[in-house]
Amino acid sequence: MPAEKQPIPSVWARPRRKREQPSLSRDRIVSEAIQLLDTEGIDALSMRSLGARLGAGATSLYRHVANKDELIELVVDEIYGEVRVPAADPARWRAAVTESAHSLRSMVLRHPWVVSVLGQVGLAYLGPNLMRQSERMLTLFEAAGFAVDEADRAMKLLIAYVIGMTTSEAAYLSVLARSGQNEQDWLESLRPTTEQALQDYPLLRAAEQTKDPEQIRAESFVYGVERILDGLETRLGRTPAR
Repeated sequence: MPAEKQPIPSVWARPRRKREQPSLSRDRIVSEAIQLLDTEGIDALSMRSLGARLGAGATSLYRHVANKDELIELVVDEIYGEVRVPAADPARWRAAVTESAHSLRSMVLRHPWVVSVLGQVGLAYLGPNLMRQSERMLTLFEAAGFAVDEADRAMKLLIAYVIGMTTSEAAYLSVLARSGQNEQDWLESLRPTTEQALQDYPLLRAAEQTKDPEQIRAESFVYGVERILDGLETRLGRTPAR
């Protein structure tokens, strides 16, 4: 699309075509792109490779999305639609926020490639799914008693924590997947090297855990969410309600 017809480089800033090819819709393009990303990763995504999977030329795709950046905006918004945000209830706002945090973490771990594009998706915040989820999450904090401006900051704090934790976790799981081993076997193979490295670091050695690694990751995540909510709870001046 000529630059003069698209002053803002975002799929959300231009009208959607009213008529689409019956055999190739934007929804189908987005769905196939997500499958490609989930199986092959972000480096494998191109308009050419996606067109090949769809049995269509790249030119056909450009009738629906102007470029790869717009495609990424669309797929990011689509997977944000998987995040579950419960209805607001002042009596259980912590439980609802915690459920939302867990759902966001699960979404990222299902689609680990998303962490590499979150800072590169143009006007992603204008996507309908992301806006809907943000509105619902803001409602949770507002129901807890926060003014809208502080509810917005609280929401962004929580999301930053979840994305930060899951970025590291997704990277670790990607390395694990490339090893071809399950997590327990991989860690056991590394144990002699780990124990040798920890010999001169008694506190790190004492903190080393032997529980199920998946459980350790889940518990670490929950610990952070709970401490964030504890801090926010003090802003409300009320007894924690879990």
